[in-house]
Amino acid sequence: MRKERLIVPVLATIAVVWMVAQLLSSVLFERSLRQALEDLEARGEWRVSRLESRQGWLSSRGRLVLSPLLGRPWRLELTYRARHGVLSTDVEGTLLPRLDSVLQKAVGEVSAPSVPRWQGRYQTLSGHTELRLALAPFVIQQNGRELDVRGARVRLEGMFGDWRLRGLLDQLTLTDGLSQLTLGPTTLESRYTYIDDAYHFAQRDHLHIEQLALHYPAYDIHVAPLDVHSHMELDESELRLKGELVVGEVRVPSEAPDTPLLSGRIEAELSRLNADAVRQTIRRLRQEAAWGDTSLPMAEGLLARLEPDLRQVLSDSPRLDVTTITLDSPLLGLQVEADGALFFDARRLDELRITALDKPEERHRWLERIDGDFIWHDAPTVAALWLGLPLGTRELQFDVIRGVWRVNGRPMPPLLQP
Repeated sequence: MRKERLIVPVLATIAVVWMVAQLLSSVLFERSLRQALEDLEARGEWRVSRLESRQGWLSSRGRLVLSPLLGRPWRLELTYRARHGVLSTDVEGTLLPRLDSVLQKAVGEVSAPSVPRWQGRYQTLSGHTELRLALAPFVIQQNGRELDVRGARVRLEGMFGDWRLRGLLDQLTLTDGLSQLTLGPTTLESRYTYIDDAYHFAQRDHLHIEQLALHYPAYDIHVAPLDVHSHMELDESELRLKGELVVGEVRVPSEAPDTPLLSGRIEAELSRLNADAVRQTIRRLRQEAAWGDTSLPMAEGLLARLEPDLRQVLSDSPRLDVTTITLDSPLLGLQVEADGALFFDARRLDELRITALDKPEERHRWLERIDGDFIWHDAPTVAALWLGLPLGTRELQFDVIRGVWRVNGRPMPPLLQP
């Protein structure tokens, strides 16, 4: 009899615990979603709008719009429906890209069998989220040009402070008359780590293209493989951007089917971009976005208002280090082993005008701020011949003095001036 009396309190306790767990799952999902959207906006690249949000104990749903912070050429309308469980929340929805009227007219008609749908799961206790998106094949046609995309899949996973993205594309084909560009399979891997409000952040990306082919009526060009690595980091003092391009083999089958035209690697790093000025520029962009109309591009005169902050980004005399240039052309019998650096003179920055860079005299003022040098090691004889140097010259030193190039102490031939 006593055991039977205990059944009702036990069931009531279980029901209360279940209801509390459901409520907690709903609250934590909403908080995680809000935090993720704030983190996305903190980068200063996106505008995020929540057009609809309905939170419930058992399920929640809503609608979001993502668009570039600068301008409104396109936007992504994202819907979601979340089913809350005690330990996890399952999420699904649709992703609909929309173009503004001008871009829509330029792009033309887009044909796709269905609206892209996505799925995901949020772990209540750990805060870990995983989202998956598979795009059905689609074709864009405009004035005789055609873009055909097949086999696109995206996975995004992570939690506050650490997100990873992996994208796969089986094949992309761009056709323009008798010319055609085909690439794929293609893989993009990205990792983004940060602290609150993106005060410090780091992002690593790796784009791998297994094959790239250009077809023209007269000849074809094949590249396999092609890799692009990038690393961007904002710390207490500076923003650094490092990149690497690795080209496997470039071939022209119609001209030399068995001999590669080119292969090689280029690695460079841009540093000394003032961190506080970068953060101030991002804050200013977010303010401009908040003040503007969400349906219109950024207000005119934005560049003029940002100019003081953008100039301050250069206040620590940025430098570009090209640590590696390694190129090999068996077809041409040419090898390049070079490295060097360029420096920007940040004195009297108030004399420079970013808004006037469309004028030749202003571009000349900027070029006068650049100094540096590059060395081509073991240069071939033909390179010395091109530059008008003695044929026995084996090392070429390129100096940049106030934007003017010299090679081994001599003025660069006019036709070869950058």
